[in-house]
Amino acid sequence: MMLPALALMVALAQGADSVPAERAAAREWYRDAKFGMFIHWGVYSQLGQGEWVMQNRSIAVADYEWLAGTFNPQKFDARVWVALAKSAGMKYITITARHHDGFSMFATKATRFNIVDWTPFKRDPLRELAEECRRQGIKLFFYYSQLDWHHPDYWPRGSTGRNTGRLELGVWSQYLDFMDAQLTELLTNYGQLGGIWFDGMWDKPDADWRLGQTYGLVHRLQPAALIVPNHHKAPLAGEDVQTFEQDLPGANTAGFNTQTIGALPLETSLTMNESWGFNITDHKYKSPRELIHYLVRAAGYGANLLLNLGPRPDGTIPAEAEERLRTIGSWLATYGGSIYGTRAGPIAPRSWGVTTQRGDSVFVHVLDWKDATLALPAIGTKQWRARSWPEGRALPLVQSNDGITVTLPNGNADFDRIVMLSVR
Repeated sequence: MMLPALALMVALAQGADSVPAERAAAREWYRDAKFGMFIHWGVYSQLGQGEWVMQNRSIAVADYEWLAGTFNPQKFDARVWVALAKSAGMKYITITARHHDGFSMFATKATRFNIVDWTPFKRDPLRELAEECRRQGIKLFFYYSQLDWHHPDYWPRGSTGRNTGRLELGVWSQYLDFMDAQLTELLTNYGQLGGIWFDGMWDKPDADWRLGQTYGLVHRLQPAALIVPNHHKAPLAGEDVQTFEQDLPGANTAGFNTQTIGALPLETSLTMNESWGFNITDHKYKSPRELIHYLVRAAGYGANLLLNLGPRPDGTIPAEAEERLRTIGSWLATYGGSIYGTRAGPIAPRSWGVTTQRGDSVFVHVLDWKDATLALPAIGTKQWRARSWPEGRALPLVQSNDGITVTLPNGNADFDRIVMLSVR
């Protein structure tokens, strides 16, 4: 498939970047991981209307501060959360350390507006989560919002957060200093992180975000930490992952994603229902089949899937989310070898499915095809044989210069028929 000229230039530029060995190794680990848990959780969870409730209901700062003062998630248990991620086959967790409401879900000296100093909970859930992730072998990433509807120095205002009653003044450089101070705390006080997942720069796209200084700070404090920017643009200097929100790489059904794909590791983030933060009336969950197919298609694009859940305000996980995660985990326990550690396969994604590849093994994931045989384009000049996977049962295959026709294994209840092509 031909890349557009702009995409090709970006890919070449990113491919030419030299990165330290620790970060290069972290990028490869990330490419192998394939599946992570996204967690949106904070003060907003109490209202049960998603993480944008402060914006959507025009809640004033003073009122939101009162709400924050009542946050007391007594049923939060880091061990339970991390164990659920592991049972789902996830390799990392990305959690909201600070969302657009400006409330810090960690102990910080940069502002009193944080979960330890402002609430009756008095605990640091991110510290507990970091310790549990280390115990259970899960990498931890911190989501950090560059956008802030609460901080007085986030000024001039961007496209959101205009109705919170703040004075129309502030010092932008002081706000950037505040962010760097908090990032220093996150990268210093919580052990080795997988990286920082940035979001919100799109609120003020023309502002000087001082990215060189901030990105340099992250990589100086933790050389192996990855920078994952959700700015919906082509990759910029100093970034390590290109992420797409509610879209597969190169698609733009959401209406704000770039269609330019660089050469960095790829990720797509997806909600299980229609909300990121807890929404008490949103029961429109995608089926396990839909979620597994999305995970497989993401792998076929060479991307990770960062699958979101929104815990309740008391710290418990909605039953619908837990049920789906355990089902995905059961599928991966059997078929994960065709996902983990793979790269995008030699056949570009098709309507019927995708291919993934590890070494000389090509996994053909047949997701939506009813016929007994499937015609594939030619894959180089090698001679191939086909087996059902993971059973290893030989399948009839006819190969010519024009392509390959393979007889598919019977369908099953696990949402996927997989053919492994290997060199004769």
